[in-house]
Amino acid sequence: MAKRYYEKDANLNDLKGKTVAILGYGSQGHAHSLNLRDSGIDVIVAELPDTESWAKAKAAGLAVMTASEAAAKGDVVMMLVADHHQPGVYQKDIAPHMTPGKTLMFAHGFNIHFGEIVPPPHVDVSMIAPKAPGHRVRELFRDGVGVPALVAVQQNPSGRALQQALAYALALGSLKAGVIETTFKEETESDLFGEQAVLCGGATELIRAGFETLVEAGYAPEIAYFECLHELKLIVDLIQEGGLSYMRYSVSDTAEYGDYTRGPRIVNQETRAEMRRMLKEVQDGTFAREWIQENKTGRKNFLAMREASRHQPIEEVGRELRAMMPFLKKSKEAGVPEEDQAQAAKK
Repeated sequence: MAKRYYEKDANLNDLKGKTVAILGYGSQGHAHSLNLRDSGIDVIVAELPDTESWAKAKAAGLAVMTASEAAAKGDVVMMLVADHHQPGVYQKDIAPHMTPGKTLMFAHGFNIHFGEIVPPPHVDVSMIAPKAPGHRVRELFRDGVGVPALVAVQQNPSGRALQQALAYALALGSLKAGVIETTFKEETESDLFGEQAVLCGGATELIRAGFETLVEAGYAPEIAYFECLHELKLIVDLIQEGGLSYMRYSVSDTAEYGDYTRGPRIVNQETRAEMRRMLKEVQDGTFAREWIQENKTGRKNFLAMREASRHQPIEEVGRELRAMMPFLKKSKEAGVPEEDQAQAAKK
């Protein structure tokens, strides 16, 4: 079993007197910045000048500056810009300021594990990876609950890298829920595989295939949408709440019987073999090289696939049906909730 840490295992004093520079004020960046600030940590934010994110960080009462300025001032530098931007930002703005005694942190291990970023040996390199979107990290912090996270240490010249990472997790609120120890390798490879085989690639293709099968057989697209996409959230919520057994307990016996007898015909031995091949491509770097090359050559394939996906029949039908359901209105990621703006105004 992986080692787990809770509030009793960390001390905010490991961050006291240090300045934490958060690079990027997006979904995760805004949550990390505000949670750490509210925990009494000295936080500065790096963003592109004259952007909406810069303005949001300023509105929250945070000190905002360029990446180079933040890296120079920060004792701890947390990289929360998008994975494909990180190597360029690191080489241009961060590397010149990675002096002995500093810490470079990540919320995902991709660029360290695949060698796109190679920090000098005299800096600590660690990871705190919350297992929730940024808005949820912020919401549960304000609720006094916190979301679980992963912790990993790649380099530890100070001998205190783990303690400092746990102090960061404490300030973020994650130690209320618990933090699980991992490695950059394990986090990166399992994350990529999970996204591709199950959470994104597997789930979206299964949904689309089910929808198209019903429509091709003459069923109304609206009915197919409800049965293969809309109701999925109900099932996933049950699974998240109590595992597979609780979901099966909650659905009808007919649905449970179909689960046991028909599910293995969809995810069969051929599917499992393909999953193993996909995992191998993650482990040996095939996927990473492909994605890195895609970004270096203008992302033409990626952007073409993104555009094509927006015009699939299931998306067209979905847009019409969601208009009938105002309760499904997407929550806007404002970056600076009103209560945070009010809090900043008091300071």
